[in-house]
Amino acid sequence: MSRLPNDITLGPVKVSVGNLARAADFYTGVLGFEQLSSSPGTVLLGAGVKTLIALFEKPGAKPQPRHSTGLYHIAVLLPTRADLARLIIHLAQTKYPLSGYSDHLVSEAFYLNDPDGNGLELYRDRPRSEWPRADGGMVRMDNAPIDFDDFFATAEQEAKTWSGMPAGTSIGHLHLKVGHSDLARNFYGDVIGFDVMAYFPGAAFVSAGGYHHHLGMNQWESRGATEPPEDSVGLIEWSIVVPDAATLGEIEKRALEASALLERGEAFVLIEDPWHTKVRVTTG
Repeated sequence: MSRLPNDITLGPVKVSVGNLARAADFYTGVLGFEQLSSSPGTVLLGAGVKTLIALFEKPGAKPQPRHSTGLYHIAVLLPTRADLARLIIHLAQTKYPLSGYSDHLVSEAFYLNDPDGNGLELYRDRPRSEWPRADGGMVRMDNAPIDFDDFFATAEQEAKTWSGMPAGTSIGHLHLKVGHSDLARNFYGDVIGFDVMAYFPGAAFVSAGGYHHHLGMNQWESRGATEPPEDSVGLIEWSIVVPDAATLGEIEKRALEASALLERGEAFVLIEDPWHTKVRVTTG
């Protein structure tokens, strides 16, 4: 079976929120995204011309139940360690609460929730040459403490202050809550074409091109769970950008054989995983 090419990227992530004005204020005022456009019920956010996160209002929607599948977090990748340090200093100044932080050996990451409880990760990658490897070429990740003195020193070395999400910011990966991590790993490997890069108890991490992970999947809070109720906020769909129509056609064929294809268009297919989480695969 053909695998995903090395040069895929992740496209926009669509999420629903209960109050669009409140969410937009958070993503622009607290995190520093640029509001690229808006229409009734929708706001598009980016760090330049490219949409990274699309907010859709679902008035009065409730937070996603903990024991349900769907979004665990959207991972926003900043270009440099200094960029990330400046953002974390800015968050400290705004007194917006973090829910955690960790040195994953391949990256340094900070975690928080938006006002609706949608999970977010803010991170920077270490150079690939520094990623520790396990047997078989898979990456080795951990939840180690961050050396904060060294981390914040990178921001002090550059006499710059936080002025919003920098150019080059991207969606680095997505992390899902799934009902069974092995089933999820098989689906995203066999249908989408990702390679497995790491295992944890109850979790799997997959990618293309040797990246540490474009997608994380865990059952830590969701083993045996189903999708959240209709009146919940959360993930609407996430997206993968592939380089050509031939790759898209191969994925469409596998999705059709797996009864996972929801919709096809001239330059996209919309696929549903076993827990009804939607992924749009597109050529641009």
